[in-house]
Amino acid sequence: MTKVEELAHFVTRATFEDLAQETVAALKLRVLDGLGCAFGALDAELVAALAAHTEDLGGAPHCTLIGGGHTAPDRAAFYNGALVRYLDFNDSYIAPGETCHPSDSLAAVLAAAEYAHATGERLLTSLAVAYQVQCTLSDVAPVRAKGFDHTTQGAYAVAVGVSKALGLDAEQTANAIAMAGTSLNALRVTRTGDLSNWKGLAYPATAFGATHAALLASHGVTGPAQVFEGNKGFMEAIAGPFDVDWGDAGLAAVTRTSVKPFNAEIHGQSAVEGILKLRRTHEVPAEDVARIELDTFAVAYDIIGGGEEGPKLDIHTKEQADHSLPYMLAVALLDGNLMPPQYAPERIAQEDVQSLMRRVCIRPDPELTARFPDEHPCRVTLHLRDGRTLRADERNFEGHVSRPMPWQRAREKFETLARGHASEAHLDEIVTAVESLEGVDVTALTRLLATVTPSKRVRRSASRGAVPSADP
Repeated sequence: MTKVEELAHFVTRATFEDLAQETVAALKLRVLDGLGCAFGALDAELVAALAAHTEDLGGAPHCTLIGGGHTAPDRAAFYNGALVRYLDFNDSYIAPGETCHPSDSLAAVLAAAEYAHATGERLLTSLAVAYQVQCTLSDVAPVRAKGFDHTTQGAYAVAVGVSKALGLDAEQTANAIAMAGTSLNALRVTRTGDLSNWKGLAYPATAFGATHAALLASHGVTGPAQVFEGNKGFMEAIAGPFDVDWGDAGLAAVTRTSVKPFNAEIHGQSAVEGILKLRRTHEVPAEDVARIELDTFAVAYDIIGGGEEGPKLDIHTKEQADHSLPYMLAVALLDGNLMPPQYAPERIAQEDVQSLMRRVCIRPDPELTARFPDEHPCRVTLHLRDGRTLRADERNFEGHVSRPMPWQRAREKFETLARGHASEAHLDEIVTAVESLEGVDVTALTRLLATVTPSKRVRRSASRGAVPSADP
């Protein structure tokens, strides 16, 4: 068999009975977390534009849009996926050379499961398969150092998850994987330099393409059978040689992912926890801080600290702010929290945070780097104007794989993000549906998602090219 055929057989053999109780619990928590992130994004100006775009183009109304409406599966994968990703608040997997967000596949798998009238058991199994493939490929075939984005491995993850949810056979699944993997190789420039809206849309676009590939495969369309090992295939062109024994891969990768307690890029979570701890313990007014110093591991410095992927002090948009450690540390110290309100345009523009972030110094530390990725260690030091020095040393954060977030804490995060978009009773229904997902049909969940609404009244124009606006 080719490598894509081996992977396809792993996918089609997987059953709900293969999932350990711990794995099922972890999957449910991440479904709840991903939905909370989606609800929290409903008021975003960009999301309103995407809603208008989706409504303008239409599509057979097979699948539910979170917040109302129906469209085709691939368009639902894109729109709902954009909601899950927009806040940059969903889960992460940390491999030595790669970081990804496996719940980025949730929207596509959910759309496919709804389209196929699948059970909750199949949804959970399909999501477990998607997690397993993305995390495994991140381990054995990292692409960031070669200039490619982690959505490159995401194409394979979405293809397998959607194929499983649709109930495709091994041959169809192999073709879906082959088409998605061949066509959806993305550049890392998405997350370097001056960040744009595309940072939050790159994976939803991958989910759209991979879902479309699986639907094509369901109609007998074929793809390159040697997508991995072939001439000019993934190994030769991008990743280099690797080998995976899919027969021994298991389905527990979701338990090795981390859930974010703060609305910050994953490598900044420990630093934010540290600076908030100093603020609470010492009741430090931000105006008394002369300088903030952060010693951290090299990956955090390179991606969000001003290292390899560009300076992080010219901050004017949400996309720039949530990938800037100087901004995140400054606003957390000023506001005592780091949640979506800290990324509002008017908050970003205020002089207090713009001034304080320029007094943040970030350094990579070799000793801390050696402890990554098992730990996310950092040292936060506040130099006060009166000459005092305050310091916090952090190893990890709540939600890290070594300190798993409990269900109740995940529910609190969900309710915080979802507040204003549905009644408490309605949110309780959603939580209950997720808690009992293996015992319900997927449509029981998607019906609840359709009636969640933006807290602002949004005009959605169906005229091509029009950009909607929110009424005051």
